[in-house]
Amino acid sequence: MNIYLKKFIGEKEKIADKSSIKDIVFAFIGSFLAIATIGYLTKTYDNLLVMGSFGASCVLLFAFPKSPFSQPRNVIFGHFISSFTGLFFLHFIGSDYISMALALATAISLMLATKTVHPPAGSNPLIIFFLGANWDYLVFPTLVGSIVLVIVSLFYNNLHKNRVYPIYWI
Repeated sequence: MNIYLKKFIGEKEKIADKSSIKDIVFAFIGSFLAIATIGYLTKTYDNLLVMGSFGASCVLLFAFPKSPFSQPRNVIFGHFISSFTGLFFLHFIGSDYISMALALATAISLMLATKTVHPPAGSNPLIIFFLGANWDYLVFPTLVGSIVLVIVSLFYNNLHKNRVYPIYWI
C-alpha cells in the first residue's frame, strides 16, 4: 500500500478518556452562564455581543481550560485578528469566494505568527463575509464579546477546586 495512503489508517492511538459526569456538568453550567451573560448584555445594552464562533470558544474555555487555545490572549486576540482580517478582505479586496478564502487563510497565518491561535476564531472571516459585516463588528461583538467570555471563564473556572485559569496571560 502506498505510504501516503497508509497515513489514513492513523497511528492507532488510544481514544481520549471519557469525561467524568462532574466535568460534564461543570462545562454545561459554565458554557450556559457565559452565553446567558452575553445574551443578557446584548438585550440590556442593545449591542450585539453574540457571535456563532463563541459557542465553540465555550467548548474550549469550559471543557479544556488548560489548552493553549483556551488562554485569554488566544481567545481575545485570536477573535480580534480573525475578525479584523475578515473585515479587511471584505471591504478592501472584495466579497467573492476567493477573497473569503484568502481572508480565512490569512487569519490562520496571522494567529500562528502571533501565537494567538484560537480555532473557533477561524470561522470569524466566514461569518463576516456571510453577514456583510461593517467595521463596528470588530468591537461589538468581537472584542467585547470575547472579553466577556474570558471574564466569565476566569471567575467560573476558578470555582473548581482542581482548576487554575488562566495558565498564562501574555
